[in-house]
Amino acid sequence: MVTLKEIAAAVGVSSATVSRVLNYDTTLSISNRKRQAIIETAEKLNYATPRNRNRANVQGLTKLALVHFLRPEQELVDPYYVALRLGIESRCAALKIETVKVYHTDAKPDAGLLQSASGVIAIGRHDEDEVEWLQRHARQLVFADHAPPDDQIDSVQADLRYAMEKLLQSLANLGYRRIAYIGWGDRRAQAFVQWMTKNGWFDDRMFRSGDNTEQGGYRLTKEIFSEKRPPDAIITFNDSMAIGAYRAIHEMGLSIPNDIGVASFNDISVAQFLNPPLTTVRLPAEEIGEGAVELLLERVGGREIAKQITLASKLVWRGSTRQPLEK
Repeated sequence: MVTLKEIAAAVGVSSATVSRVLNYDTTLSISNRKRQAIIETAEKLNYATPRNRNRANVQGLTKLALVHFLRPEQELVDPYYVALRLGIESRCAALKIETVKVYHTDAKPDAGLLQSASGVIAIGRHDEDEVEWLQRHARQLVFADHAPPDDQIDSVQADLRYAMEKLLQSLANLGYRRIAYIGWGDRRAQAFVQWMTKNGWFDDRMFRSGDNTEQGGYRLTKEIFSEKRPPDAIITFNDSMAIGAYRAIHEMGLSIPNDIGVASFNDISVAQFLNPPLTTVRLPAEEIGEGAVELLLERVGGREIAKQITLASKLVWRGSTRQPLEK
């Protein structure tokens, strides 16, 4: 766990000054700029003040159950969801909250396990029946990376709809017109269909659904290129699918980005090391996890009004597409 001394060294102040700022000492004489630097550095290093470390236990949040929509082997091959879970677990570790992982199976989780926890964070998309079941058995419930259509449920997610619209507009500005999409039918897929239709470019032969895995990306890219008029760009649901798309494109003897542009979502660590490096939308996985813990803490502390938080994404331009004039 990071110390006050480490924060002080990073900002160039004393440990005592850091302590007083982080404990909201209003009598401290310090510039707003320096105060902000201390707060931002502490947040970046994931520091929790003694007050915050004790806050969870005082409010009764001592054990948290993570209910995942993926099986363990599915999560392991998806770095985005690993990062999201680690965001939850690191925040809980800082606050001294015990965590219990409950991965997806063919049966519902043990209701007793959920009821023994102070709160539940549900990771990923759960269907209507699962949401209702979780509401019935969880003392407090927050969704991470999914917002059920219920304004009484807390949730944290990225704005996938706007992210897709932003990506499509940027690709259009670079001259791409025949754009394909492969992946699940979630908010980004819906936004793709709507935006392409609005612009008169949608072709259902350029829209394929399948497993969000490397093999799924490979198979669906092959299918797309079996059409008489192949795309000039492909957007994949996630970076794992993009890796499979790369393999299919290279096997067909095509060049990225000269023959086909590829863009994706998540910005996992391997994306920058592909050949060529992958243009992708960076989604705030760890921040979604951390935010879910904070929402749960507020609920346990007595907050009654639901909060549904949407976090921004960032386009990361690399060599798999044409490049904008100004990044």
